[in-house]
Amino acid sequence: MNVHSSSSHSENVHPQSNDEIDLKELFTALWQGKWWVIGFTILGAALAITYALTAQQWWSSKALVAMPQQQDVAQYRQQVKQFQPVFDIYQDDGTVLVSEELDDLVDPEILFEQFVSAFNSTNNKRRYLNSSTEFKEFKADLEIADGDDSEQAQDAIRKLYSEWFERISATKLNPKDEISPYTLSLQSIGKNSSYDLLTGYLEMIDVQTHQDALNNLKAVVSAKKNELAQQKNILMAQAKARLSVEAEKAEYALGIAEAADIRQPIQSGDGSELFSIDMGSKALDAKVKALNSIKNLSIIEPRLEQINAKLTMLDNLKVDTNINFQTYKILEDIEKPVSRDKPKRALIAILGTLLGGMLGVAIVLIRFAFRKQPD
Repeated sequence: MNVHSSSSHSENVHPQSNDEIDLKELFTALWQGKWWVIGFTILGAALAITYALTAQQWWSSKALVAMPQQQDVAQYRQQVKQFQPVFDIYQDDGTVLVSEELDDLVDPEILFEQFVSAFNSTNNKRRYLNSSTEFKEFKADLEIADGDDSEQAQDAIRKLYSEWFERISATKLNPKDEISPYTLSLQSIGKNSSYDLLTGYLEMIDVQTHQDALNNLKAVVSAKKNELAQQKNILMAQAKARLSVEAEKAEYALGIAEAADIRQPIQSGDGSELFSIDMGSKALDAKVKALNSIKNLSIIEPRLEQINAKLTMLDNLKVDTNINFQTYKILEDIEKPVSRDKPKRALIAILGTLLGGMLGVAIVLIRFAFRKQPD
C-alpha cells in the first residue's frame, strides 16, 4: 500500500508529456545542424553584399537658403520705387495719399515664397530634367522606344518622372517656424552628378525668379498706364462735353444780349438765370471766341494735368533688366555629398547576415520538430 502511494507521488512530481521540449535536446539539435545555420548565414551575407555592391547608388547634394535681406533686393527696390509717384494720389489741398500697390513687389518674404514655389514646381523640374544629360541617360535605360505611345510605356515614363520629382525639393528646416530657412536638395546617381544638377537647377530657378520679378513689375506698370489712359479718355470726353455746353450757353447769352442791345456789363439779378447776359454782348462775344479756341482741356478739367504728368513719367521711365538682385539668401553653399543616401552597404550586409542565420536556425528547428513527431 505504501509502495503504490510512493509511485503515484513520483509520477505527479515528474509528469511526462510528448509536447515538452528538452532544452538539452534543442541545443544538441542546433549543434548538429550547425552547418545548416552557418551555410544559410554565409548565403544571406553573400546575397546581401552582392546586392549592396550592385544596387543603384543615390547621392544627395544640399544647400541652405533663407529669405533675402534688404541689401539683396536693393537694386530691384530702386527699380520698383521709381514708379511710386505714378501710383500716389495728389489731392487739391497738397496732401499726398501714398499708394501701397507696389509694396508686395519688393516684400522679401513674398519674393522668397515665389522662389520656393518655383523651385518645387513640377513644370520647372520637368523642363530642367529634360535638358539634363544624366537624366536622359537614366531614362534611356528604360529601353522605351521613341514614339512609343503604349499605356505601359507612358506609365513607366510617368513613374520615372514622379520618382525624380521627389528627389528635387525645397523643404523647411524647421516646419514650425514661419521664417525658417529652407533646405534645397537634389538626389542623383553620383556625387558629382547630384552636385552639378543642383547647381544647374538653382541657377535656372534664380534666372527665372529674377525674370518673373521684373515681369511682375512690368505688368503692374503696364496695367497702371492703361488705367491712367482710360481715366484720361473719360476726363477728356467729360471736359469736351462741358466745354461744348459752356460755349453753346455763351452763344445763346450773346444772342439774347445783342437782341436786348446790352453791350456793357450790367447789374442784374442773383446770377441764377439759365443764360446770363449781365456780362454784356461785348464780353460774351469774347467769351464765345475764347471757349471755341480752347485746345488744352486741362483748363476745363484740372485732373487731366496730373494724369498727363504721370503718363509722361511712365513714358520716360524704363525697367532695367540688367540689375543684380537675389530672391533668396544662401546660408550654406552647395557641397558635394560625402556619403551616399543608399544603398547602406554595411546595414544591408548586417541585416542579410542576420536574416540568413535566422533562416538557418528556423530550418534546423523545423527538422528537429518533425523528428520529434511520434510515429
